[in-house]
Amino acid sequence: MQEKKFDYRAAILIILTITGLLVLLLLNQNKSYNNSVKIVPIAVGLPAPDFKFPGMDGKMVSLSEFRGKVVLVNIWATWCPSCVDEMPSMEKLYQKLKGNDFEILAVSIDSLGEKVVAPFMKKYKLTFPALIDSAGAIRMGYRTTGVPESFIIDKDGILVKKIIGSLDWTKPETLHLFQRLIQIPWPSK
Repeated sequence: MQEKKFDYRAAILIILTITGLLVLLLLNQNKSYNNSVKIVPIAVGLPAPDFKFPGMDGKMVSLSEFRGKVVLVNIWATWCPSCVDEMPSMEKLYQKLKGNDFEILAVSIDSLGEKVVAPFMKKYKLTFPALIDSAGAIRMGYRTTGVPESFIIDKDGILVKKIIGSLDWTKPETLHLFQRLIQIPWPSK
């Protein structure tokens, strides 16, 4: 009786082929996440990267829709204690400035998305727009190191200031910065 020899070359070839197909599948699956944020250099004085994420109502919202308004982009998560701490002052800022060429876009990176964000917004009585980025794509586009991180963007879409960590958004100097940016005519020349 003749013994069959195991063909290691064929086995390695099959394993490499399967691995390659899995990598391609994963890259294509993440393609939608990669298109959510435009990857460009980010620095004060440069245009803020555009992004597009669903709001709490499911409609897609992009930063570029708010050209002509001063925008506070806040990247946060419900599980982040510092984020929870700053939310009441963000709501006060929103109530004071909404309707005056000002908007807050709070981008949640919670992996469970709306399932945890909606109850959080209700519990803390937050009325500013919350966007859902369950994949955390905005972290790459905005080069964040953690949460919360906030970005103040002027009416022309230019990054004015980056804030790492939580902030009391009701401080007079912070309010003055927003009011000064809001008063600048748009379009700027």
